[in-house]
Amino acid sequence: MSKPVQAKRSSGPSPAVMTTYGRQDVVFEKGEGSWLVSTAGDRYLDCASGVAVNALGHAHPKLIAALTEQAAKVWHTSNLYRISGQERLAERLVETTFADKVFFCNSGAEACEGAIKVARRCQFVNGHPERVRIITFKGSFHGRTLAALAAAGNEKYLEGFGPPAEGFDHIELGDLAAVEKAIGPTTAAIMIEPVQGEGGVRTVPVEHLRALRALCDKHGLLLVLDEVQTGMGRTGKLFAHEWADIEPDVMAVAKGLGGGFPIGAILATEAAAKGMTPGTHGSTFGGNPLATAVGNAVLDAVLEPGFLEAVAQKGLALRQGLARLKDQFPHAVEEVRGQGLLTGLKLKPPAGDVVKACFDEKLLTVSAGENVLRVLPPLNISDEDLREVVNRVSRALASLPKST
Repeated sequence: MSKPVQAKRSSGPSPAVMTTYGRQDVVFEKGEGSWLVSTAGDRYLDCASGVAVNALGHAHPKLIAALTEQAAKVWHTSNLYRISGQERLAERLVETTFADKVFFCNSGAEACEGAIKVARRCQFVNGHPERVRIITFKGSFHGRTLAALAAAGNEKYLEGFGPPAEGFDHIELGDLAAVEKAIGPTTAAIMIEPVQGEGGVRTVPVEHLRALRALCDKHGLLLVLDEVQTGMGRTGKLFAHEWADIEPDVMAVAKGLGGGFPIGAILATEAAAKGMTPGTHGSTFGGNPLATAVGNAVLDAVLEPGFLEAVAQKGLALRQGLARLKDQFPHAVEEVRGQGLLTGLKLKPPAGDVVKACFDEKLLTVSAGENVLRVLPPLNISDEDLREVVNRVSRALASLPKST
């Protein structure tokens, strides 16, 4: 039976879209570089970057060219056949990282789910089917699928979705003694974000990452890194674990890898991936020609000489600018956090109020756990635009009542 024809709705959010997001009432119709333009003609300085996705900003000519060229050839064939762009991107990721093998998917949650499967399967084929438990950390975020939610253990996100998936032990971030105590005969791996983005831009000290690597080596565990938000140059290295001079066994990547086009990847060593044989995992759309064409173009840009060094320098300049705001607004700012261009302000007033105040200043930002404001500009933001970011955050903070 057909539904009755509805009257044309007035302007505003469509009731046809599920209300799983508290969306700002704005629609963007075009963008260029670090800027977005709304349908009302207003220009916004984008320091949300699609939540650390738009690594090269908007309408990057090389990404447009790569996507347009591939779109005129073939969009999708499935992984029943070889995909040349996928093979090239995998080879380049192997050349520039610890990994020997790459599996492509479509999102960060899928990459994290796949990384969990790789770790458990590795223990299985090594003769330890009992090793299925994974040590994770409170405050983490690994995606919205059921296993990814269980891995993070955040009650807020788990509520109402039935019993959490089994197999995860949640430890306080930084408590190395508790990690070692939690390791038992059924432990398969340790999974961690080098910087907890959603959890409040909490940077894991390099000494702690090195200690976790040593624990994995000591107990025969796999070290799984979630670099969905920290990867592809966001911290000033291609991947954040490089600051600690360690290598994981398995790594989840997404977000910046596609520069705005959906793509994720699981990277693994030969030893870690040995159990991933035909039929053990799959993805209909993963690594399709469109996604990998864009992924290769993103990698071209990020690997250009001096690009990553510039990200690190811009990150330092941004944190210095935000530190001045901490001194200027002690009633509002508690701490400046982050690494590279993954930056956060721990606030005294509600982070949502500051996001709104920034929005009123035509600056897009993102809130995070621990009452933190995330500032995530494109990696190629200009120095001029970076200074304007600090100016607009300053005006936003100044607009808040001191009693907030």
